[in-house]
Amino acid sequence: MAWDFSTEPEFAAELDWARRFLEEEIYPLEVLDLDHGTFRRLAAPLQERVKERGLWAAHLDPELGGRGFGQLKLGLLHEVLGRSELAPFVFGCQAPDSGNAELIALAGTEEQKRRWLDPLLDGRILSAFAMTEQGTGSDPRQFTTRAERDGDEWVLTGRKWMVGNASRGDLHIVLAVTEPDADPHHRMSMLLVPGDAPGIRVRDLGLMNDPGGENPVWAHGEVDYDGVRVPAENLLGGRGEAFTLAQRRLGPGRIHHCMRWIGVCRRAFDMLAERAVSIAVHGGPLADKQTVQNWVADSAAAIEAARLLTLQTAWRIDQVGAPAARTEIAMIKYHGATVLHDVLDRAVQVHGSLGFTTDMPLEQMYRWARAARIYDGPDEVHRVSVARRLLRDYTPTPVPSEHVPTRRAAALARFTEILEHPLETVS
Repeated sequence: MAWDFSTEPEFAAELDWARRFLEEEIYPLEVLDLDHGTFRRLAAPLQERVKERGLWAAHLDPELGGRGFGQLKLGLLHEVLGRSELAPFVFGCQAPDSGNAELIALAGTEEQKRRWLDPLLDGRILSAFAMTEQGTGSDPRQFTTRAERDGDEWVLTGRKWMVGNASRGDLHIVLAVTEPDADPHHRMSMLLVPGDAPGIRVRDLGLMNDPGGENPVWAHGEVDYDGVRVPAENLLGGRGEAFTLAQRRLGPGRIHHCMRWIGVCRRAFDMLAERAVSIAVHGGPLADKQTVQNWVADSAAAIEAARLLTLQTAWRIDQVGAPAARTEIAMIKYHGATVLHDVLDRAVQVHGSLGFTTDMPLEQMYRWARAARIYDGPDEVHRVSVARRLLRDYTPTPVPSEHVPTRRAAALARFTEILEHPLETVS
């Protein structure tokens, strides 16, 4: 197995440009009280500069306007973008639009691509991904939203929960049961539903990090689809293929999430370290206190470990594909979420009461980070899946394989003659 931890100079220059662009152009927007519309107006000229640089929608293949970077390079770029929640939108790779674009590119017809993919890639429309349902946990087999065929139309009925971009999406990609008698993994299909279709009702949700639902980038809602009718040709992919398509979408997407978390961690670490060398208490700077030194050292090691594990997973996807990297993808999700929480928690703690106020960005970052242990599947589910896959390589044995008395008996049997006649073996 070959390993290459180098980044070619040309791509390193792109990362440096993106880092400066965030610091000079995007960070200042964070401290303004922007609504969604105003943010989009301010972001528009920045998006044009990103397009001119060739970094717009970099997750896509060249024929779709991207750079075909592959997951490893994308991971490195998302590490930079993760330092600000506004940055992915400016770079055209924000959730759920990035994943939705990949879905339509993967499974859409030419007409579907013309109507929805082209404006989505250009940033002219937004989209929503309506998958989860309240009370079903992480088990899609319990979804009850249905779509029934009625002549040349699908009739969609049900309620979806925590739908990103629900009230802002010009397009909803909805997972619905169309094959109720099929096996659990082939019951659902995906439908392309215009956001203004009759029968759609959205209730915006307040979140722990955004109680008033006023975030300029993100919005989440509960959506009722009450007899919503869409043409039969709005089926995305084949009947019963939603589960497979969703896995294709969610796997690589977790790489992007986890690398963005590394970006958040690095920004929080910078705040932690700056505070440690800036404040003196009890006769000396915080940086001289052993507890703070432990926080610095543990945070640095945890960030690097999570980063390398995530980049290794990205490299593996590039080499053998996402299905063959399912174990690694699950590991980085729950491991990265834990690191994210711990680093932010230490950064808040070292700032004391200042870290608890909105005078620092840490409190908002901390509240948003709590969701990382839930979305894209709860950490507990990913841990179970990893454990099951790893344990498949082991078989039960009545005596432990490393049992010393048993190994000694086998070794004695193997070397009995030599041990009984030691002098005869010496040349």
